Amino acid sequence: MIVRVARIGAVVTPLPAYQTDQAAGLDLHAALDAPVVLAPGERRAIPTGLAFAIPPGFEAQVRPRSGLARDWGVTVLNAPGTIDADYRGEVSVVLVNHGQRAFEIAPLARIAQLVVCPVVRAELTLVDGLDETARGVGGYGSTGR
Repeated sequence: MIVRVARIGAVVTPLPAYQTDQAAGLDLHAALDAPVVLAPGERRAIPTGLAFAIPPGFEAQVRPRSGLARDWGVTVLNAPGTIDADYRGEVSVVLVNHGQRAFEIAPLARIAQLVVCPVVRAELTLVDGLDETARGVGGYGSTGR
């Protein structure tokens, strides 16, 4: 599959890349010209300097990098963030620091990963009631721990 990518802005970031042959996600980089510090509890939209043309029938999901989450408590706040096939603006990553220490985002640092996934569009039909199941209306925690 071909995904067209355009660079936006003054900071030139590397194109997203898979780090291994079997990786699902392409790493996204911070389009920063100076470091940005995220204090504990702080959130901020970090630009990537890139816009994408996702093919129809697909989306791109912006997901956290596991090492940042494990080592620093830094994650993508709205994970997964969705880039729709018809969006052409710059992709930014909303990072949040859930850790106890300030975290510095260096220029061009790998901040998130991008996973391209197929999308199925649903057709909704309004009905008077739904069929019964063993679970029924049991919500959060209803299936045990």
